[in-house]
Amino acid sequence: MKSVFASIWKALHLPTNMQLLMMRLFQDQFLIGVTGVIFNNKNEILLFKHTYRQDAWSLPGGYIKAKEQPKEALEREIQEESSLIVSADERLKIRTDRETARLDICYIGEFMGGEFVKSSEVSEIGFFAFENLPLLHNDQILLVEEAMNQRKRLGLYN
Repeated sequence: MKSVFASIWKALHLPTNMQLLMMRLFQDQFLIGVTGVIFNNKNEILLFKHTYRQDAWSLPGGYIKAKEQPKEALEREIQEESSLIVSADERLKIRTDRETARLDICYIGEFMGGEFVKSSEVSEIGFFAFENLPLLHNDQILLVEEAMNQRKRLGLYN
């Protein structure tokens, strides 16, 4: 069946924008998100208290816009939601959410500066040592642990 569809597809010679439209109509759609494990100079982890989540505290992140690089998206999302400046330095992991059609690209980064400004999405921020983390979703704790282990291997975490 796929080979028949491929033959028809080739024979149609559709313009690229029409091909993309057809693919969007018939293919599953995924949102592509970015998440950051952001450390300050004390090796504390940046968390956001989101206004729209039941689990109040979580790692910062958001969605990638068209033509945007994932690192840029994370840095933009954090700045838009909090006015903080971060550097997304290293990709940690790519994962899929089994409950939603979301692909998430996770980064390790550094807090560069800025003063927190409350937004419609983030009511509070905090930097937390691992042993003092508030209640987080299990998948986020695993990301924090993996980021800490990676930083330890590089000699960046005591």
